Amino acid sequence: MAKKNTDKVVFHQIKVLDAGAKGVSVAKAPDGKVVFIPNVVPGDVVDVQTFKKRKAYYEGKAIHFHEYSEHRVEPICEHFGVCGGCKWQNMKYSQQLYYKQNEVKNHLQRIGKVELPEFEPILGSEKQFFYRNKMEFSFSNSRWLTEKEIDSTEDLGNRNALGFHIPKMWDKILDINKCHLQEDPSNAIRNEVRAFANEHGLTFFNPRAHEGLLRTLMLRTASTGEIMVLIQFFENDKANRELLLDHIYEKFPHITSLQYVINSKANDTLYDTDIKLYKGRDYILEEMEGLKFSINAKSFYQTNSDQAYELYKITRDFAGLTGNEVVYDLYTGTGTIAQFVSKNAKKVIGVESVPEAIKDAKLNAERNEITNCEFFVGDMKVVFNDSFIAQHGHPDVIITDPPRDGMHKDVIEQIMKIAPEKVVYVSCNSATQARDLALMDEKYKVTRVRPVDMFPQTHHVENVVLLERR
Repeated sequence: MAKKNTDKVVFHQIKVLDAGAKGVSVAKAPDGKVVFIPNVVPGDVVDVQTFKKRKAYYEGKAIHFHEYSEHRVEPICEHFGVCGGCKWQNMKYSQQLYYKQNEVKNHLQRIGKVELPEFEPILGSEKQFFYRNKMEFSFSNSRWLTEKEIDSTEDLGNRNALGFHIPKMWDKILDINKCHLQEDPSNAIRNEVRAFANEHGLTFFNPRAHEGLLRTLMLRTASTGEIMVLIQFFENDKANRELLLDHIYEKFPHITSLQYVINSKANDTLYDTDIKLYKGRDYILEEMEGLKFSINAKSFYQTNSDQAYELYKITRDFAGLTGNEVVYDLYTGTGTIAQFVSKNAKKVIGVESVPEAIKDAKLNAERNEITNCEFFVGDMKVVFNDSFIAQHGHPDVIITDPPRDGMHKDVIEQIMKIAPEKVVYVSCNSATQARDLALMDEKYKVTRVRPVDMFPQTHHVENVVLLERR
């Protein structure tokens, strides 16, 4: 059944059983251990070469296919299998939705162990490609090479790349020709930037040597048609910087916001950098039900604009507002959910720890002429206390949309203490959501659950839960 080598094992004719965590599929080895395999689909029958062995599992790759799953489709992206960004692109979309709904159900049942209603069907995305409104690409002077290129004796020429990090390799960048995640002119802008930089000898970043002019490229688009381009430079080379920025604006004059940042830090995060406006304005506008939201380079906004609208509609529906309620929107970000539900509420209080996000929330409320929303900055577990509630009113409904780690236990304790009638819990991580639901089970019953697919071709899934006081 298995033949051993000095450093690897090959398992023959293994059937792929399930789609597991992080987009990797699951099979069973002859010894009963789990085998994690990327780039296969449940139903495939494969030979697997293992490259890692642990006490309870193996990690491996498919080296030969004996049977193909009925749920398999041909990936449309030329970079599939290497890029790692769209790990489920070889699986029918209906099956992607099945496994996403199943993951949410498993987490809530296995981790939460709370009484659950019948799940409402997962809401799929109308767009299965070109749905993202934000993409970030990295420059490198040492692009990732294919096995064929490594084995070749030919001169590989220019090694510059503009694309994505290879999974688990922080210094290797896959050069991207066409990405199917963001609508054009995303591909056109990225490819033009790379071509112009190569033609004019602009240096690409080397993360090991910590040198080179060009570091990252961020593109943001909006359903309004507005476009933001931000280039991160490692070196402060004014002449070459302006040469590139002028060319981009001349080639794509419909760009709404052209910005840059000079970042010589060890990391390429933008949040502690000084971003400079080069052309246009320093934000783009997104629109939803007549509400306009400004998005700047540092703003958090749901990455799939169309599905964000659907997610917010489900959230508003679960809240069941009549116009008389005081609503608290915890982890409000730039206040999009708060403003979206405000017309159905008496008052909405938004709380967020990022000062820039609250500044945006206030500006957006002013732009939208919303007068019944108030926004406050602070660490949720510190700000959300008795005196805050006494000052702003007891909430009838709490909407919470925390980061992947879920809610802090102090926040949960405070919700339990003040006991609003309803809590609508929006989550991008149903495992931590399930943990939090268990902590709230003494006072709250889960009455509605609906997953929402924000990220087709990936394993990621959002989930909305309605909790009502017992």
